[in-house]
This record gives sequence, structure tokens and C-alpha cells, in this order.
Amino acid sequence: MKPIIGMTLSMEIDKSHYTATNDNVEAIIQAGGMPVMLPYLSDECDVEQVANKIDGLYATGGYDIDPTLFGEEPHPQLGTIIPARDQFEISVMKKLLKMGKPILGVCRGCQTLNIAAGGDMYQDIYSQINGDLLQHTQKAPMDHGSHFVYVSKNSLLSRLTGMDHFRINSWHHQANRKIPSTFQVSGTASDGIIEAIESKQHSFVLGLQWHPEAKVKSGDVTSLRIYQSFIEACKVER
Repeated sequence: MKPIIGMTLSMEIDKSHYTATNDNVEAIIQAGGMPVMLPYLSDECDVEQVANKIDGLYATGGYDIDPTLFGEEPHPQLGTIIPARDQFEISVMKKLLKMGKPILGVCRGCQTLNIAAGGDMYQDIYSQINGDLLQHTQKAPMDHGSHFVYVSKNSLLSRLTGMDHFRINSWHHQANRKIPSTFQVSGTASDGIIEAIESKQHSFVLGLQWHPEAKVKSGDVTSLRIYQSFIEACKVER
């Protein structure tokens, strides 16, 4: 049987409906997993039940994150936040980290993973970082690799890709800042922005600041390999 992958969803501010891009769904399916959409649950017992049932968690992209979750108040450049998503996503991540189950977070999911583990983030990199930055909200199709990520040696990301640098897409104005001691930075952009983090204590807990799902759609082998490795890790844990 295919491993069951809990997939986080986005929501509009009017709370009228959940949304998920088909690229995310298809990336999990193509890699051999069974995606299951997770609603925002607030009851602790419900979150516990979800954590027990899924074999791994796939945290997708979306709106900004509530800065009060890491001890700050809203910056003027902070965008839309959906508090119910923040609370559910971080809660289920904390449970999976304790259980040792695999997690793959992309873009926003990379940031919520860092916060769940005890880190923090920039609310807006362009106003909170001094110096010249790359274009991290690219003006190009999402399957285009607009800049490079430089991969740390002896990291999970290095083992998965077999490369010390490769091109990635970019669509964010927030980014991870402080990384907890139980994690390591495994990828950075040339301007110093953290592009990938991973746990030192788990077999597969990985956060990627870019959108590999868009590159899977275009046939990128490296991106598909990341998803396939995630699914294989979920099979092992199962």
C-alpha cells in the first residue's frame, strides 16, 4: 500500500474554502504517495489522531505566518495571515517531530517547520536585511530556475541531489532567520538567504524555501528525486 501523506492546505481570509494547487497533489502522486488533504483542526485529540494516522507530512506554500508565534509583532510589510492554519500546521509538526515521522516543507512549509522546531524568521527580507538581495519573487514562470542554491556538504539535501549547487525557483518575501540547534542549514542563496534546513535528529525532516512541485511538473529530475526520497522515508517509518 502507498504511504498516506498528510498535505496542508491554504485558505482565503474569508474562510469560505480550502485550496491546494494541483502541482502539489501531482508531485506526491508521481513520487508514489497517497495525498490526503488536512483541514485545520484545533482540538488536541483530533490533531493527535491525524498525526498517528498519516505516514508523513507535506507542508505546502501559502500566505504569511503570524509573527506572534515567534515573539514578534506585525511588521508593516507583513502580508495576509491565516491564524487557524498556523496553529494547526505547527501543532501537527510538533507531534510528528516527537514521533520521528518524515516531514517535507516547501516555501511557507519550510518556515513553519523552523518555527515548530524553535526557530524564527524574517517577516520581510527586503526591509529587515541590510545589503543587496536577489530577486526572491521571480518575474518568470514558476518552473524556471531563477537563481542557485548552494548545498552544504554531508547534508541530506546533498545526498538527495548529488550536487553542490543547482538552480531553483523563488517566490517568497519571508525567510528563516535563526535555526534551532537540532537543525542545520543545508542550502543558501548567494545573498545569504537560507534556502534549505533539515533536522540533525531525524531520517527525513527537510524544509525547502523554493517550490520543487512546480519543477516536478516540468520534468525536473532533481525535484522528483526529492519527493521520491520523501515517500521512501515514509514507507520505512510505516
